[in-house]
Amino acid sequence: MRRNPHTTEHETESTSVGDTLPSLLLRNATEYPNLPALSWRCPDGTGWSGLTWAEVRQRVVELAEGYASLGVEPGEQVLLMMGNRPEHWLSDLALVHMGAVPTTVYSTASAEQVSFIARHSRARVAVVESPDHAARWDPLVSDDSAPLERVVVVDTHGSGGGGYEEFARLPTAPFSGAAERWRSLSPDSRLTVVYTSGTTGDPKGVVITHRNVLSNAVALDRVTQLPPHADHVCYLPLAHIAERMLGLYLPIFRASHVWMCDDPQAVAGVLYEVRPPQFFGVPRVWEKLTSAMRSVLDALPESQRAEVDRAMAVAAEHVDHRERGEEVPSDLEERYEQARSGVLAPILARVGLDRIVWAASASAPMPLEVVRFWAGMGIVIMDAWGLTESVGVATANSPRTGFRLGSVGRPVDCVEVCLSDDSEVHLRGDSVFDGYLEADGSIRSATDEYGWFATGDVGSMDRDGYLWITDRKKELIVTSSGKNISPALVENALKRHPLIGQALVHGDGRPYLVALLVLDSETAPAWARARGIDVGEDWDSLVEHPRVRAEVDNAVAAANQRLNRAEQVKRYRLLTTEWGPETGELTPSLKLRRRVIHESYEAELNALYET
Repeated sequence: MRRNPHTTEHETESTSVGDTLPSLLLRNATEYPNLPALSWRCPDGTGWSGLTWAEVRQRVVELAEGYASLGVEPGEQVLLMMGNRPEHWLSDLALVHMGAVPTTVYSTASAEQVSFIARHSRARVAVVESPDHAARWDPLVSDDSAPLERVVVVDTHGSGGGGYEEFARLPTAPFSGAAERWRSLSPDSRLTVVYTSGTTGDPKGVVITHRNVLSNAVALDRVTQLPPHADHVCYLPLAHIAERMLGLYLPIFRASHVWMCDDPQAVAGVLYEVRPPQFFGVPRVWEKLTSAMRSVLDALPESQRAEVDRAMAVAAEHVDHRERGEEVPSDLEERYEQARSGVLAPILARVGLDRIVWAASASAPMPLEVVRFWAGMGIVIMDAWGLTESVGVATANSPRTGFRLGSVGRPVDCVEVCLSDDSEVHLRGDSVFDGYLEADGSIRSATDEYGWFATGDVGSMDRDGYLWITDRKKELIVTSSGKNISPALVENALKRHPLIGQALVHGDGRPYLVALLVLDSETAPAWARARGIDVGEDWDSLVEHPRVRAEVDNAVAAANQRLNRAEQVKRYRLLTTEWGPETGELTPSLKLRRRVIHESYEAELNALYET
């Protein structure tokens, strides 16, 4: 039984331009032919290359013909494994243009995951970045039980039928007609299949249509306040729905300028160069930016730091009025503008965030102290929430329609939201996916008879319609005494101390909670140097240093003071190795793979319960 009072409904406005992605691309090439569309760093690392919207469409048409020459047919899936580079972005659009269905596979996918997706999708063609990537695919070409027939390598002539350059620059005439197949597409045509990163079990193929994407684009456009043709730094994997929406689909809808960043670790440098008006980061990215900014502030002379602190207090007061939906008093508005332009903006310029008008986060709960820190810098991080199955954002805070720091905002216009009796969040609407792809090519619906999709997330909704996500339903810890505990709540309390970069709380079926902690790789060395602790490059010595251990003890004690008795961490283990997607503890979108961590550190966790 669902609690209908928490249902929020909106009418969905249809797009006025064509209702498919290729029709919007044609509009951009016609109405904005000379505007920049796509930029990427030159191979020598200096400067940028780029294409206008007219050039993008011409290149897409050429590539569509090239993919047709490989035998790619309308409706079939083609798998892409590349970083954020122009060949990836353009190939995706070209495949859509000629009626095929592109699917990006994470570059970090194992050979086993590659095999699963290749077989499940029944793809005959895969386009990969390098021979190293091809090594995970080539065995499938010679495997009679797998459908894969050809692996195309972008950087060099590859195996399984040749390299990218053999077909990517075919003569522009005569055309086979493949580039015109887009005209037969409808809003309900399949646009892509996104495979979930799989925190547990095999990934699922989420089927997404043009209608799903464009409905979400219209709704998301309403809650942001961006200048026309805004710059966007594309640095997250295009296998993830967030970057597919923000770095591929929304830029076509908005005729924006996309700057490709092929190394996520280099995003800070690109931000500094581009100074975009918008930036999206998962919580871990914002946590790292927070550490970097705090290091900048800590290095300021005492008198200048005092000036910054006063400016941050004014900015925080300004945000408080806005958060409450109050008109900002004129004198405060004037003080804020002076503080921002005279004090905060020059500091933000050091990290390329001085022109930000829309900052956002999603994917996992954002630590409130991180949100408050940036609010003090004059940047309000608009936390949002959604899933691959909701085609990105389902609820969002908004500078235009209102926000509550700590919440994930209110439903966007293309979806309805309600809560079940056990507080699970349910969705329905035009942007909710069509269903899961089955191995035989059919689509399995994941909604009930009334069209509701059970998200697996647990939350509450306040009287103003703001949604507050507690945790994943399957990840809630139930202690041996029957207490239900949100691990994310406890983990965020632990990470409030800048020394702690990563945390995992454990205790399902146990009498109390324990935790695995990892030092922040950027903050910890700076913290040590500021206190005269010299451990050089020896990370293990830093982890074992008595003063570091004492400070972590203080951090855990401080977190416990903010938690109720059942949520408090009784024991912890400080690890010497940071978790990441490459080593398997995090998904490519930087969410904890709890099962993997539990299995990898089973002995350490068990030892924390030994007397």
